[in-house]
Amino acid sequence: MTDDWDEIGFIISSKYRISVLNRLVEGPATPSKISEDEDISIASVSHALKQLRERDLVELLVDEDRRKGRVYGITERGERLWTEIQNRELVD
Repeated sequence: MTDDWDEIGFIISSKYRISVLNRLVEGPATPSKISEDEDISIASVSHALKQLRERDLVELLVDEDRRKGRVYGITERGERLWTEIQNRELVD
C-alpha cells in the first residue's frame, strides 16, 4: 500500500493531474477535449498526461505514431487509485 500512497500523493499534489484523471474517469478523451472540459490549458493537459503516463496511470489508446486525434484513457491502476482518492475525500 506504500507504493499506492506515493502515487496518491503524486496525483493530488497537482491540480492538473487531478483534473486530467477526473475527466478520464468519465471515459477516453483527446487532450483538447480534456482541456475544454476541465477549462485548463492544452500545455498543462499535455504535461499532466505525460507524467501520468510515465507512471502507468493513463494510457494512449491509439498508435504511438499518431500526432492528431491522440485518445487517452485511464488504466485500471489509475482508476483504482482515483477511487481511493475519492473515497477518502482527498480532493474536492
